[in-house]
Amino acid sequence: MSLTNQSGATVVSWRVNNQEQLFVSKLASFDGKKAIRGGIPFVFPQFGPWPFGPQHGFGRITQWTLERSPERLCNGDVEALFSLMDTDFTRSMWNFPFRITYRLILREKELHFHIGVFNPSKDLTFSFNLLLHTYLKVPDVRRCQITGLHGCTFIDKTRDGAVYQEGREIVAINEWTDRVYQHTPHEHIITNVVSGRKMRLQKYNFPDTVIWNPWVEQAREISDFGDDEYPNMLCVEAGHVSSPVILLPGTAFEASQILQIIIEGNVSRKSKRNR
Repeated sequence: MSLTNQSGATVVSWRVNNQEQLFVSKLASFDGKKAIRGGIPFVFPQFGPWPFGPQHGFGRITQWTLERSPERLCNGDVEALFSLMDTDFTRSMWNFPFRITYRLILREKELHFHIGVFNPSKDLTFSFNLLLHTYLKVPDVRRCQITGLHGCTFIDKTRDGAVYQEGREIVAINEWTDRVYQHTPHEHIITNVVSGRKMRLQKYNFPDTVIWNPWVEQAREISDFGDDEYPNMLCVEAGHVSSPVILLPGTAFEASQILQIIIEGNVSRKSKRNR
């Protein structure tokens, strides 16, 4: 696991059996001035265009505090802890006090994300979006399949935000795709990731799942994304974005995600969710 706290506590590398699981564009910028194109950026407090600041908010471009450097625990896990609080910079766009804790745990074939958002105000209520913008590295996105979306309604951003219902048992990607699936189950299985394996995505308190691939034409319009890179990435993103989280004074919101590589013979075993 490799992270950068210069740009939004973004996870930029996760290797299992020495194989990279996350996609990062060859044109991605690491100068801290813009979000990293790839890895797992932290989207907060806005998903999508924002009249008060950058697209997807400031969480993925603000410098976080590294509260605890990655360290190996007695059980073999590696854990790191980041935090983010309001500053003059964040208040220039979103004038609320807040504190976020972001705990990352690395296990042999798993990566855990635990998020807490706290409202320390005595009288101000605020609302926000939250999303883990996960870029998966894949050999060929056209061979990938995603479970857990059948029957869910989705907002299709490629069709002016029209709302549809997913009729497919297994979702495949063969065109420009930008969908916000609503009220999705706690688990998705993504097939044909690196080395033809499967990945399990488990989520808690993230009611939405965003599926994105820019395909040919849109890829050409993204300055920090190679024209030929779209077949090798797939975004499957756990979030709370189709409706905002409303956080009352003195209260906290918690959410988590677990990514797990499924090895043959290990399909039935599920990670224990640490809430």
